[in-house]
Amino acid sequence: MSFVITIGREYGSGGRYVAKELAKKLNIKYYDNDLLLEVAKQNGFGENYVKENDEKKEIFWSGFLSNGMLDPIGTSIYSPTQSVAMATFDVIKNLADTESCVIVGRCSSAILKDRDNVLNVFISAPMKDKVDRAVKYYSLDPQKAESIINKENKQRAKYFNFYSDDEWGKASSYDLCLSSHIGIEECVDVIIAYAKKLKILDK
Repeated sequence: MSFVITIGREYGSGGRYVAKELAKKLNIKYYDNDLLLEVAKQNGFGENYVKENDEKKEIFWSGFLSNGMLDPIGTSIYSPTQSVAMATFDVIKNLADTESCVIVGRCSSAILKDRDNVLNVFISAPMKDKVDRAVKYYSLDPQKAESIINKENKQRAKYFNFYSDDEWGKASSYDLCLSSHIGIEECVDVIIAYAKKLKILDK
């Protein structure tokens, strides 16, 4: 039976690296930027259009219902970010139906939360670790890194909370929460062990 492991992550936590190593160790597909390529291909969007509107919450859009309330799911009038989000969610559900894979972010934990073959994981890290990683791997200014990290995580939280009934980063929204402070490989090993315990993976 196919299975999916979703990885939510704080910016700078190394969650993407955990996801990549996890997929490599399990010999399954890893979807992060490749997910955006699938969204573009399946919906006739340009790749840049998808990237520019990926994991963003619309601040204002004129798609209101007759009662004056914004309906991000039910209305056929979507903003660019909503159009990309809806298309992304459809691709995520299709992937979960057809193959085993690791999916990074994009509300995938909320979209697939009721499925028995899915393990939803969230990766966090102490601020010092996030700053060190962002400076080393993303070439951020050490003096500005913490501010940028907070801004990025705020944006991710807004996106997740806008499209989901769950709360981004809250333990109850996931099956397993880990701090990458224990190490990338260690996180991978814990996730695999937990997935086996839940019988999502064969022992």
